[in-house]
Amino acid sequence: MTTSRRDRLRRATLDEIHAAARRLLTTKGPAAVTINAVGREVGISGPALYHYFSGHDELVNAMTVAFLDELADELRTAGGFLDTCRALRDWAVAHPAEFGWIFTRPVVAGAARYAAGMRFEQVFRDQVVALWREKPFPVPDLADLAPGLREQLVSYSEVIGGELPPAAVHVVLTCWSGLYGLVCMEVLHQLDFAYSDMGPVFEEHLRGLADRLGIPYEPSSAASMPR
Repeated sequence: MTTSRRDRLRRATLDEIHAAARRLLTTKGPAAVTINAVGREVGISGPALYHYFSGHDELVNAMTVAFLDELADELRTAGGFLDTCRALRDWAVAHPAEFGWIFTRPVVAGAARYAAGMRFEQVFRDQVVALWREKPFPVPDLADLAPGLREQLVSYSEVIGGELPPAAVHVVLTCWSGLYGLVCMEVLHQLDFAYSDMGPVFEEHLRGLADRLGIPYEPSSAASMPR
């Protein structure tokens, strides 16, 4: 299907707007990403930018979607589960501003943002579902969990179509919480008081994840370690 010249020009302008917004984010911080500032970066007025975005929230969503899709693409090509975890860390360390934009600030609701989040989530979920189907990992007895927790696990298991039973969901979400938390602390330099090199710390965490999921731990190659 061919596109018109007008559509190509619009796409090129949208790409330029996104690049300008990302540049402001990485050089001046999230507060600098305003409609007027982005307009100045691309040489158009703030009001003219409303021909492309209805307002700041839509611009925020567009950037978030782009970052999530970029990250998801990186994860899809990483390899197995542990290498996917490493790819998450690599991207976050290399793109701290973008990582913070996605994960450490309030979420602006929107269908496109939700869909992008689901695409990102699907990368990890497909991998743990495959692990579960090949060899179920140890799970807790649901009866031993608090009723409120149990109800939420059952509900989420239904949301993902029963691909994982509630007890397995509990293990996976616990693993994700620990992984995400450690990456966040590294990106935000919250462990600098103790560690000057987070590589071994992260690998030790992956060793624990591998044990929890019943998969062999394979050390990272030098190529997959953050610079």
